[in-house]
Amino acid sequence: MAVLLYYPLVSPPTEVVHQALLYWDGLASVVPRRAEVYEAVVPEELRRLQEHGFYQPVALVPESLDEAVPPGRQWFSLSGRTSVAIVDELRRLAARPRPPRPADPPGAVLHVSKLSHPLERELLRLHLAERSGREFGELAVSQEVQTTVIGVLARELARDTGPGYVPYTDDEDAHRAGVRPRGLDRSVAWEMELGRLLPVPAPGTATADVLAFRERYADERVRLMRALHRLLGGLRRDYEHPADVFAQLRVELSHAVDDYRAAVRSSRMAWLHRSVMVTVALAAAAGGTLLMPDLGWLLGTVGGYALNVATREIRPLIRARDTHDFSYLHRVHSDLT
Repeated sequence: MAVLLYYPLVSPPTEVVHQALLYWDGLASVVPRRAEVYEAVVPEELRRLQEHGFYQPVALVPESLDEAVPPGRQWFSLSGRTSVAIVDELRRLAARPRPPRPADPPGAVLHVSKLSHPLERELLRLHLAERSGREFGELAVSQEVQTTVIGVLARELARDTGPGYVPYTDDEDAHRAGVRPRGLDRSVAWEMELGRLLPVPAPGTATADVLAFRERYADERVRLMRALHRLLGGLRRDYEHPADVFAQLRVELSHAVDDYRAAVRSSRMAWLHRSVMVTVALAAAAGGTLLMPDLGWLLGTVGGYALNVATREIRPLIRARDTHDFSYLHRVHSDLT
């Protein structure tokens, strides 16, 4: 499995934390470099999870020796390709007839110490950001600029780190910013709703109880996610024969789902189903060649729940990966009945 890289904020809602603990190896989020900002925005629960190895704060390497490097964080520098991808998006926004300028009061802010210095300068040069009078070195930006920067940054960071991180958000605008098609340079992706297969504890469930469930039913959890990722990986590689991929894995996935549901029923926790959509970028060989209608394609039934896959166009991969290239969208206020 992999670590869930949450965005656009530092701290996710509790049920996203619980999903990360149940279905992934843990949780990560991009945090400010400056120690005083970090202390103000990272909640105590995430720090406790970090002590137990379940949370990874991710920060960009400072480009000035004047900045102290706080301990305990995973440091990354933006690759040249990643920087180009984000700057291209900003220039596309700035070139619009009515570019998204900062409002007064600002519609959103970006913490300067979550950005690279060149990215900060480009935002100011394009007049997409203004220095905020608030403390902690913030840039005032529009909501669209904020979600674009953070959405693209999270997706590119996940690519730069290989299969270790999987982008995951509860902000649909930020999710779309990472996969939005640009001009005529388009590729294809699958989209699948997985909420029925990944139940979450009801609001009010203690994180300690979730961790106890995670440990007690480790085999069931791992079996479910391995079967699910084999299905998603198969869809990504064998994109011309989705029904065949599902037919090969249906029995394995069905057994894994049944075993996990038995574990859920045996727990003393209350559980809910939330909408969780996964976008699967297809293998590089499919770039622009797969012609399918934007319709739902019924693959089959798992545990009484019909799985449908739809196709959509997305931005081509900057760099193809042989492993998974998935992005998850969690709709916090959407129940599956």
